[in-house]
Amino acid sequence: MVLKKIFRKGLWTLAILFVAVNAITAIHAYKFTHFSNGGIRTERINLSFLNKIKLLFTGVDNPRPVNTVKPSRAYTTGIINSNVKIECWHIPAQSPTKGTVILFHGYTSNKSELIERSEVFLKNGFNCLLVDFMGSGGSEGDQTTIGFMEAQEVRDCYNFIDQSGEQHIYLFGSSMGAVAVMKAINDYKLQPQGIIIECPFGTMYETVCARFRMLNIPSFPLASLLVFWGGTENGFNGFSFNPVAYARNINCPVLLQYGEKDERVTRSEIDAVFRNLHGPKTLITYPQAGHDDYLKKSRAEWEQNVTKFILIH
Repeated sequence: MVLKKIFRKGLWTLAILFVAVNAITAIHAYKFTHFSNGGIRTERINLSFLNKIKLLFTGVDNPRPVNTVKPSRAYTTGIINSNVKIECWHIPAQSPTKGTVILFHGYTSNKSELIERSEVFLKNGFNCLLVDFMGSGGSEGDQTTIGFMEAQEVRDCYNFIDQSGEQHIYLFGSSMGAVAVMKAINDYKLQPQGIIIECPFGTMYETVCARFRMLNIPSFPLASLLVFWGGTENGFNGFSFNPVAYARNINCPVLLQYGEKDERVTRSEIDAVFRNLHGPKTLITYPQAGHDDYLKKSRAEWEQNVTKFILIH
């Protein structure tokens, strides 16, 4: 009888622990994929041990990204109908145009942070379309799927420019934007003239593990549960979200760029993506750069590499 009571208590304890852990990760997954109306991004806060414990139970707040500046050049604001209404800035080149570059931002970012990058394309005679993904800037919603559903938005922006008669379309994506570009080409068979992708993660699971590493919290088993709940809450299988696999179906010219001090994406992920690309491809790494900060650390080199790519292809 005593052993039976101990056994029952043990089962109840395991059941309660199972429910509690899943409830906690479900909260984390929701906050990871839905922006809040205020607060400060958690990675910008100096977290104490007690704050880290608190975050384990409450999840990480991500304020909705807001466009803080506007282009200094003449531009027009437009809306593209996709899974939600997507706001874009169209900036025409002053010289005779050579094509159009569509630019997509990263996680917790927005199109205003693409303005500096757009300058190198504009100076070389390319029109630019800067895009707010859903949940960011002027676009609808508060949801983000780290590139999964955003791939549809890449497709619809591409089709919008394609239907205007433009024959030379380039796609630029940073981090989440890079992944969304890759998935869009894989899923919808887009045929851009070329793509420039920066620091794409290898799989959804790997990028979730990186978030735990940034907070110095062990990723096992919470990373797997977070991927499961994140996908379930947003209507997709997070474990099948695999940019390394998408690379196999990309045949256009690709410039892949990576900062060697990147704490969110590993070099092995970048190498796996690069190996699977089938078309003409170039891998450029920046020794002093981290994740998505090439212009801050290596502006001259970045501009030179990007200019060379778009003028050759």
